[in-house]
Amino acid sequence: MSNKSFLSVDFGASTLKVAEFDVTADGSLTLINFGIEPLGIAGSQDAAREGVVIKALQKLVAERGFASKNINVCAPGFHVFSKFVKLPPVDSSKVTQIIQYEAQQNVPFPLEEVVWDYQILGTTGSGELEVLLVAVKSDIIEGLFRSGDAAGLKLQLVDVSPAALCNAYRFNYADLEGCTMLLDIGAKTSNLLFFEGNKVYARSINIGANSITQEFGAEAKLPFARAEEIKIAEGFVGLGGAYEEPENPHQAAISKISRQVMTRLHIQVNQTLQFYRQQQAGSAPVRLFLSGGGSIMPYTAQFFSEKLNVPVEYFNPLRAIQDRINPAVNIEELEKSAHLLGEVVGAALRNIAECPVEMNLMPKSLLQRQQISQKKPYLIAAVFSLVLVVLAFGFLYSSLASVKEEAFHELDQKAAPLKTKDSQLTKLKSELDKESKRVGQLSAWMRERFAWIEFYNQVRQVMIDTENKLGNELGAPVGMWFEKVKTYNPLAEGSASLEDKKEEEEPEKDERFLARYGLALSKSGGLNKKSSKKAETDFFMENNADTNNISTVLTTIRAVDIREQSGDPGANEKIAYALRDALRASPMVDPKGTDLGGKVVEDPDSGTFNFPLNIKLKTPISL
Repeated sequence: MSNKSFLSVDFGASTLKVAEFDVTADGSLTLINFGIEPLGIAGSQDAAREGVVIKALQKLVAERGFASKNINVCAPGFHVFSKFVKLPPVDSSKVTQIIQYEAQQNVPFPLEEVVWDYQILGTTGSGELEVLLVAVKSDIIEGLFRSGDAAGLKLQLVDVSPAALCNAYRFNYADLEGCTMLLDIGAKTSNLLFFEGNKVYARSINIGANSITQEFGAEAKLPFARAEEIKIAEGFVGLGGAYEEPENPHQAAISKISRQVMTRLHIQVNQTLQFYRQQQAGSAPVRLFLSGGGSIMPYTAQFFSEKLNVPVEYFNPLRAIQDRINPAVNIEELEKSAHLLGEVVGAALRNIAECPVEMNLMPKSLLQRQQISQKKPYLIAAVFSLVLVVLAFGFLYSSLASVKEEAFHELDQKAAPLKTKDSQLTKLKSELDKESKRVGQLSAWMRERFAWIEFYNQVRQVMIDTENKLGNELGAPVGMWFEKVKTYNPLAEGSASLEDKKEEEEPEKDERFLARYGLALSKSGGLNKKSSKKAETDFFMENNADTNNISTVLTTIRAVDIREQSGDPGANEKIAYALRDALRASPMVDPKGTDLGGKVVEDPDSGTFNFPLNIKLKTPISL
């Protein structure tokens, strides 16, 4: 095996897929080894997922004996937001600015909380740009990094399912003509892609095989793990019509439920197909490829062949390297699992050539962390050198003292020159002490550098946990976020009030895009918002003593108004107090000084509400 080998990992919702590849001399891939580990229901639960993924990854690395430590990863599809957008013809210098504006309008989270990227896939006949936008929350990527780090692996690249599947298809089926559909059925979500010449279109559908397991478990009153086991062993997709119902009650229930779920999936596929043909000027598909763990249930291929009236085959992501598989690989096991490796192969292809779709969702924080890790050996070497210098001077000083005691009378005659040397040594020791203090200060600054990152990560996790908990209790999806971020220190000399602070400049607005989202330019050149209400409290920080140490964070939280959805008139207040109570339990927060700073204020025009929340830190953090 060469030093060019690497791992490709797909962090799926229900299974973890890992494969080790080597780059050949002609720029292709050789499959060296692979492994698949189920994650169970915990794999799709945010609270338990990271721990389960770490154990599964450590187990695969240990059992399969993967040699490489560098990994390309594919983020889980159910955590990825992706969307195709069309941009009117514009000057090339404004493309990046306009795409950022599109991202602000389309990504359902504040851009500062996500890692996002885009790829221009081509242009239409009228000159419009076809752009694929993808985004993942930063804490999800941080979780992938922690999982890899726990298994001793180094994250190199973060890809997403639509891009990886596109690259895998182009690599293996470039010889096919006509329009091809690829349906990847996962545990929580499914990806539908269209390929036609150089054109590509993709959509994520929130229907997966876990729906079958959950509905069967609820009907049969079985836990998820047992229901999944029975589904895999006995389940199949009911063909409908005049077919006789199975005598086995489990089979009868699963076949009925699976057909219902597949029917819902087919409706979404058909709607996407109509959109592709009408809005994307696409042709009717001539074939369908199936992939993903949810596609192997018996009669799935027959179901879609009957519904779509096209031939159906299973996607083989290893088609182009069938003759480049390590003889030690279990071919029988590989044939049973090949349909699961689409994202794995697609992420691996990023190491050998320029791919049709290239994205990397590595956040800046991880890149900075890797740079610091790379510099650690030099810092350690510098400290070690300082220690050696100290030891050398100590040895020299000890030697001089011994000689002085043995030849006291002789040294007494040479006292004058020795005093000069003693002065020099004292000066050098003083300089050494100063350098040691500088090294200690540098170490302290490095520790403090990440204090704010840790605090905001904890706050964000508390908000996510609160959203999930209240979403289950109130029966409606809960969403909340920081409304505005501004740093302000009222004790700093010469500080202006919040009202005197100049608003941050917005990207240049193009009237065609403003019209597209129902916005308009005011006479002053700014945006006329649909709601003129302003948050009552800006986000700022203050301290009662030291202007360099921050002890209190004053925030304004905005959330979606779910009183109507949940049927609970007090839902908004419950959200506010639930977030406050959850933050009080955070290890970095002082519960005595953490409380709501005012009333909950609803905004009927935007369908949201906000409330001020004061967060007291247990330990002040330096600016």
